[in-house]
Amino acid sequence: MSHLTGNERARYVRDMFGRIAGRYDLLNRVMTFGQDRHWRLEAIRHLALPDNSRVLDAGSGTGDIAFELKQQHPDALVVASDFTLEMVLVGKAREGGDQVAWVIADAQCLPFAAGVFDGAISGFLLRNVPDVPQTLREQQRVLKAGVRVASVDTTPPCRNLLRPFIEFHLHTVIPLLGKLIAGDAEAYTYLPGSTERFLPAEVLAKRFESAGFTQVGFVRRMLGTVGIHWGRKSGEG
Repeated sequence: MSHLTGNERARYVRDMFGRIAGRYDLLNRVMTFGQDRHWRLEAIRHLALPDNSRVLDAGSGTGDIAFELKQQHPDALVVASDFTLEMVLVGKAREGGDQVAWVIADAQCLPFAAGVFDGAISGFLLRNVPDVPQTLREQQRVLKAGVRVASVDTTPPCRNLLRPFIEFHLHTVIPLLGKLIAGDAEAYTYLPGSTERFLPAEVLAKRFESAGFTQVGFVRRMLGTVGIHWGRKSGEG
């Protein structure tokens, strides 16, 4: 799969997530030892959302971030967009799914007017899109001036004494869990591989800046394999 680019890669990713949609949430909990919710909460805090806000969860999947946004900000209008129909259907069927506005959309070409959202967030989206700069520019476009963006995504592990243990988890444990729980070892070979091939956290921060965000920062979590990034769209809110 690593040789695929552009539309071919997009189709591969859409089909893959469609296959694993029903078990995606469970495997996320298992693979991250339940830490994924803490990362979502941390990223949401960086949005500093105002009351009665409109917030976009781009690449929402089954809606983990969208549901967390509604729990933390009950008065917010939460729009969850994803380009995989099967993931959206799973999300809509979850308890509280009717409290979220679901949209089938490509994160690289969002179907929203400019300057309509008070915040934008994504979870494990950027490593899967063919064009990261375009995806970030689209989020910047749909945000109001002065508001914030945040993301949770994988980042290549640092080269240190823990690297062999991390690689064992990525390349042995995760594919085995994918086979046992989701019946799809291929998908859970792609996902760890995409972690190692993705941009280092420092480089991704530069991509945020190039897309027009200021006050960009990031932290690493999960032994350096997960990065939480944030930034602000320039101008007065």
